[in-house]
Amino acid sequence: MSPTSLDAQALNAEIRAFLRARRGRALTVAERRRYERLRAEWLAAVRRARRCTAA
Repeated sequence: MSPTSLDAQALNAEIRAFLRARRGRALTVAERRRYERLRAEWLAAVRRARRCTAA
C-alpha cells in the first residue's frame, strides 16, 4: 500500500472519529469548516493514490 493510500485511510479515520464525537447534533460553523478541510485533504489523498496506481 502506498503512503498516499495510508494518508487517505488515516484521514478517513480522523473524519469518522470527528463526526462520531458529534453524533446527534448539528456541527457548529467552526466544526463544519474543520470537517470540510479534512474532507478536502482526504479527497486530495485519494486522488494522489489513484494517480500513483495508474502510473
